[in-house]
Amino acid sequence: MADTIQFDLVSPERRLASMQVTQVQIPGADGDMTAMADHAPTITTLRPGVLKVEGPEGSAEYVVTGGFAEVSSIGVSVLAERAVTKGDMTQDQLDDMMEDVQGIYAKAKENFQNEPGPVDDAAKLLSDMVAMGDEIGLSAKQ
Repeated sequence: MADTIQFDLVSPERRLASMQVTQVQIPGADGDMTAMADHAPTITTLRPGVLKVEGPEGSAEYVVTGGFAEVSSIGVSVLAERAVTKGDMTQDQLDDMMEDVQGIYAKAKENFQNEPGPVDDAAKLLSDMVAMGDEIGLSAKQ
């Protein structure tokens, strides 16, 4: 049997998961990555997406928006700004998340009129939210 590692997922509201897993697929801001036993120590920021875990007890998927993932020799710890079990995600929750991100984008456009960096970052966040909605089968209102 493959080596397992400890996986913990927490959001400001609660701990969503704490289990032994064989791999964790992380939607990193610089690209997706898969962490397994003996992975090099890494810290990455999260982009909106689906975090997937597989282990002896089966697989699970979680919708995450922002936060950090730390991969160490003992496991993977994910501190998400928002996290919901994929099966529990509703259209209303996605609509609320989209509204928040659209506000961030509008504020960036207003505050950084001649500075494309922050506006581009906010536009990327909005694009990632739309892609996440598509991946989980919900429609992101724009």
